[in-house]
Amino acid sequence: TKQKILYMQNLDTYVPNELSYFENTLQVDDILNITVGALMPEAALPYNKSISGKQVQNNNLEVMRLEGYLVSKNKTINFPVLGVISVDGKTIATLEKDLKERLELGGYLKEPTVTVRLLNAKVTILGEVRSPGTFTFTENNMSLLQALGLAGDLTINANRKNITIVRNVDGIYTAKQLDLTSAEWLNGSYAVVKPNDVIVVDPNGSKIKSSGFFGNSGSFVSIASLLISTLVFINSL
Repeated sequence: TKQKILYMQNLDTYVPNELSYFENTLQVDDILNITVGALMPEAALPYNKSISGKQVQNNNLEVMRLEGYLVSKNKTINFPVLGVISVDGKTIATLEKDLKERLELGGYLKEPTVTVRLLNAKVTILGEVRSPGTFTFTENNMSLLQALGLAGDLTINANRKNITIVRNVDGIYTAKQLDLTSAEWLNGSYAVVKPNDVIVVDPNGSKIKSSGFFGNSGSFVSIASLLISTLVFINSL
C-alpha cells in the first residue's frame, strides 16, 4: 500500500523547526587537510606540506588524503614546527582557532590564516537500496535523504518504517531507528549524516518471506510434488 511506500506522508500537519547544524568533533583516523596562509606567503611555507610537481597536476582527493594529517588513536596530529597537538574534543572550527592562536601568539607568523578540511568523511549504506556501499563526501553537512540518494534510493522491497542509523562518537556506538514515511525525523539530530555513520535499510515483510525456502511458492509446489510422487511410488510397490 502507499502508506508503506511514500515518504513523509504527514507533511500537511508537520510543524518544521529550524534546522540545527551540529559541529562534529574530530575522531580517530580522520584525515585533515590543513592550509596556513600569512601576509608574507613565504613565511607560511614551513607549515604547509609540499606536494611534488606531478602530484600538483593531479591534485585529486586521493593525493590530498595521502598528504593529509592523520588523527592518531590518542587524538593528536603532528604539525610542522608546533609539534604534537591534541585534537581531542575539538571541531574543525576550534582546531582552526587553536592553530591560528599558536602561530600568532608564539611569534611564528603575523596575522595567519588557517583552513582545515576533513578529507575522508564517509557514510556506509547497507540493505535494501539499489547500490549499497561506502560513499565519501566533502560537504560539512549532508542530509539523510542525500545520503540515500548516493545509494540510488530505497528499493520497492525496503521497509521505510525501519531505517537504522548506527553512529560512532568518541568510541561509543549509538543506534537510532527512523520512520521515513513520517516527517517527524526531520526535526531530529539524525536528519543530518555524520562522518562514519552506517545506515541499514531493512527489507519489508514480503521480501523476508520470499527469501526463505518455504516462503517461495514455487519451492512449496516442488516439495509437495516430490512428496506426492514418493507416496505414489511407495504405494505402487
